[in-house]
Amino acid sequence: MAASWLIRCSDGHNRSVTRTGALLAVLLCAAVLVGCSATADEQQTPRTTATPTSETAAPPDPADRGVVVSAEPFTGTGLTGQRILYRSTSGIDGRGTEVSGTVFVPPGQAPPGGWPVVSLGHPTTGLLDECAPSRHPDLLGSAGLVRDLLARGFVVSATDYEGLGTDGPHPYLEPITAAYNMIDAVRAARMLVPDASPRWAAIGVSQGGQASWAAAERAGQYGDGLEFVGSASLSPPADLSPIVSDGPPNLDLPQQIFLPMLLDGLSVSHPDLDASAYIRGPLADNRDVIRSCTGALASRKLSVALNVTPADTLPRSDSDVVRMRDWLTADALPQQPAAGPLLVVVAGRDNLIRPDWTTAAVGRACGQGDVIELRYRADDVHADSKALPGAVDWITDRFYGVPAVSTCAGQAPR
Repeated sequence: MAASWLIRCSDGHNRSVTRTGALLAVLLCAAVLVGCSATADEQQTPRTTATPTSETAAPPDPADRGVVVSAEPFTGTGLTGQRILYRSTSGIDGRGTEVSGTVFVPPGQAPPGGWPVVSLGHPTTGLLDECAPSRHPDLLGSAGLVRDLLARGFVVSATDYEGLGTDGPHPYLEPITAAYNMIDAVRAARMLVPDASPRWAAIGVSQGGQASWAAAERAGQYGDGLEFVGSASLSPPADLSPIVSDGPPNLDLPQQIFLPMLLDGLSVSHPDLDASAYIRGPLADNRDVIRSCTGALASRKLSVALNVTPADTLPRSDSDVVRMRDWLTADALPQQPAAGPLLVVVAGRDNLIRPDWTTAAVGRACGQGDVIELRYRADDVHADSKALPGAVDWITDRFYGVPAVSTCAGQAPR
């Protein structure tokens, strides 16, 4: 019998795996964070239904953005708040949508001017409705960050993103939709919390890092009526176009496991996408396993990873490479100048979102005039929780009016 090894993912959760799969489990934690954090209790959280779907929602009136359709008590891991359904907008076709999420309020009395609001973008959880953080007591790993933000005196509004927890597909890593969802989550919080301020910031990790960066870019026009102070983006997939390339296979295992989900997200905007041009073998045969976040399906992810070969993610032809690269380039950040300062945290040991991809995106954003503090953490892995306290400090400084450092201008980061 193979020895059992204990693996600690970057989110701090332990899992026991066989020695044969130990290295793969470490890699897989970087690619599928929830696969290392869901608990048996969370898997049995009941599904909330009987709400209007995003397909049937009418095109939005600007006054509808952030309108709360329903709210119910939410009790989680050291948290008490409300689970909500609120109105937002698709970044793909502009139609009205309804998005689920959660809202939390600090204890005590609001400060003069009201509670500042932080919009939280969660990391990749999965693509099935069960993967909506609002359906789980620990928000699928985000509860600790929410508690930290509440302790600083911020109202926290955490979106699930369109299509997670509501009917319809989840446009995974489509940045404009994610930006709208995060901005409208602030409006929803202000509707529920009369003492909430119009001043707001965004923070997000991995998928949420892309969402918070995109929200900074859309905060000026789409976020009208609110006062944006800054956005912290940790391990953001700002530009994924390098993930597809011609020539010999060059993807690490976490990137291979991630690729089917990326294809699912692209297919929402590009229904003609042929996934067989990019994945085959166990990745093509186990799509629901890759999409999952809890239960029996999620427990099979390591088995899938053990059987993936480099050839399983080799694009079928040069034309398929060009087509997907064009799609990813169109979604890449930056897309327009941000409405406020940004913190971008890059992990030097990130084998999912390679550091040079993100630093190149930061360089382009600097070139368009953004105020960005780039923090390169050489020993961190993807979505490393060790970077979160510094990001929360950065958000706090923005609310207190501390001038933002810009490494674009040659200033040294703190």
